[in-house]
Amino acid sequence: MDFAELWDPEPGWLNTASYGLPPRPGWEALQAALADWRVGATSWEPWDESTTRSRESFARLVGADAADVFVGSTVSAAVAPIAAALPDGAKVLTDDVEFTSNVYPWQVHADRGVEVIGVPGAELVAAIRPGIDVVAVSAVQSATGAVLDLAAVVAASKEIDALVVIDASQAVGWLPLRVDGVDALIAHTYKWLMSPRGATIGYLSPRLQELCRPSAAGWYAGREVHGSYYGTEMILAGDARRFDQSPAWFSFVGAAPALELVEQIGVDTIHAHNLALANEFRAGLGLPPGDSAIVSTSLAGADKAFASAGIRAAVRDGKLRASFHIYSTEADVHQALEALKPLL
Repeated sequence: MDFAELWDPEPGWLNTASYGLPPRPGWEALQAALADWRVGATSWEPWDESTTRSRESFARLVGADAADVFVGSTVSAAVAPIAAALPDGAKVLTDDVEFTSNVYPWQVHADRGVEVIGVPGAELVAAIRPGIDVVAVSAVQSATGAVLDLAAVVAASKEIDALVVIDASQAVGWLPLRVDGVDALIAHTYKWLMSPRGATIGYLSPRLQELCRPSAAGWYAGREVHGSYYGTEMILAGDARRFDQSPAWFSFVGAAPALELVEQIGVDTIHAHNLALANEFRAGLGLPPGDSAIVSTSLAGADKAFASAGIRAAVRDGKLRASFHIYSTEADVHQALEALKPLL
């Protein structure tokens, strides 16, 4: 199957790190649901089947049991119950350029002594030493594209029994990941999983499920969803589903086909494709090969050159950021390099 035919990108889209483009199955499923919504053609239950499909697909992608996977809306809301479970005075270690969805939920507990410590990414593993209670960091950094040595982080954290909380929003969908040794791995799906914004999915280890209070519990977190609409009796699900937030239906309608397509293509295949294009771009800039689908570089005037050439990328932390995904092509790389040629 020619998977490239499942997308319709305008040439020059190099900004998946901001949002991914929907594959045709996801787009068409969403349009069908919106058409039904417009005229009241169905109840909500058929839409909600997509939430179950998304949960199960995510579990397979990261090597988790679906019973340990929850659904929600944002990364910060998913991190909040973990942060609330920390003891007073806990210390949280992160990268000093960590995306704030995995920083602010910890920092809001500063009034009870919770401290967030940021260090350069290259120093992170060495900083995992006694006194650190949580390592909260992205699998791939949004600003720089730096890929975390997850195995080293897990090994160092295990030595001191620190929790490992991973924001995988810039990783799941192109970078092979497993939840082995991780306490939480959370991803918003609108980037590399090419879904509508509003569908966040995450893994919680059994020990973290016991540690955390499901403070956002609502009817959807009930053991029997259809029996949890009314009244004062609360019987929550016995697994990670008790941490579910009521899903944004249409976001998950678009997410389920996209996640399943990532499975069908294969993360290893996507990884190889993305790295080949990213490294071709890096070579054209005179940079050594890298291990990320995100390329970040300081090049004065690059953002204006891209804009003039109709190339959509981003500027993050003062640097040009280009990102390459399964629908990106060599023509996109050549167009980008041609635009930057006068600056090199």
